[in-house]
Amino acid sequence: MKFHTIGNNFAAEVSGIDLKQDLCAATIKSVEEALQRFGVLVFRKQGLSEAEQIRLAKAFGPLDGGLRKATGAPSRFSHEALIDIGNVALDGEVSAKNDARLLSRLANQLWHSDSSFQNIPVAYSMLSAVVVPEHGGDTEWCDLRSAYEQLPDDLRQIAETLVAVHSAFHSRRLLGDDQYTADQLAKFPPVRRPLVYQHPFDGRKIVHPSVHIESIDGMSVPEGRLLVAELLEHVTQAAFVYRHSWQAGDYVMWDNRSTLHRGRRYDLQDRRDLRRTTTVERH
Repeated sequence: MKFHTIGNNFAAEVSGIDLKQDLCAATIKSVEEALQRFGVLVFRKQGLSEAEQIRLAKAFGPLDGGLRKATGAPSRFSHEALIDIGNVALDGEVSAKNDARLLSRLANQLWHSDSSFQNIPVAYSMLSAVVVPEHGGDTEWCDLRSAYEQLPDDLRQIAETLVAVHSAFHSRRLLGDDQYTADQLAKFPPVRRPLVYQHPFDGRKIVHPSVHIESIDGMSVPEGRLLVAELLEHVTQAAFVYRHSWQAGDYVMWDNRSTLHRGRRYDLQDRRDLRRTTTVERH
């Protein structure tokens, strides 16, 4: 494999590897080491099937199904661990703009890390591009390690003392998607996470102001949300962000513990078929 740095040296484009093939232990280790160094890895011209993506993802840890465990939403995929990030309806046509499943996916256009609202150690996410719109629909990632290191001193001192309350449905409610039952809400109770923590591999500190944060312990709701907004403004400065323009066949992996990401706007009438898998840390 060769790694070509992109995105302010925060991401890398990888060549010399065919992800359709079974990866040996040494290759898996090399990819993980690169993820710990860069945070985001881009593989071009892969074109994985559903089964190939599932097999590849499992090589990096147990799979997590995310919010579908609560919503029970039907899937067009044959594998439950594949998470739909596109706008394709169950019948294979482009979703209507008022499709509830599509409205929920629009929350991906807010800055977040996958499944931070769960009390499990989420590790990597992987997104496979099958069909991409002609215009728009890029994805952005920001580097939370570099962002922490360049926090103003006063903001760093405040953030290091605080615990954030992450809610699975907070980002959906912000967009008017609030039709959840008591049973669904109970499956994802709020989770408390420190605003600043250390990456489990390199020990570098990370500041983590996800849109899943609904409140900050010890602060009023308005004060806490304004602080999260200020931190988000800092970590998403251009110097910390890599923006990826998708091509069909792209496969992007990233470390949820050191990054936030968001999708960008596109014409919802243009077909977009992206498929995500997410892993939790190995024991």
